[in-house]
Amino acid sequence: MKLDSLRLAGAVAAAFGLAWTVCSLLVVVLPGPLMMITGHMFHADLSGLEWKIGAPGFVAGLLAWMISSGAIAGITAALYNKGITKPRE
Repeated sequence: MKLDSLRLAGAVAAAFGLAWTVCSLLVVVLPGPLMMITGHMFHADLSGLEWKIGAPGFVAGLLAWMISSGAIAGITAALYNKGITKPRE
């Protein structure tokens, strides 16, 4: 089965953009609990830190995640289509 590299890249970029938006909204609404969860994920004490999120940071992060995730998905699909990964027999 051949993958449509551009469609996959667009879908992955959109999914990551949605995830970034939801995460950013949660950080604004629930900063304390999300800092605690982030600290647990990194096995670190982040209690002395605070979130700094504004419109420029949100947009920069959104673009960075969408572009990088879309590019990785597109490259992965293109490599798959070129036969870099061989199907199991």
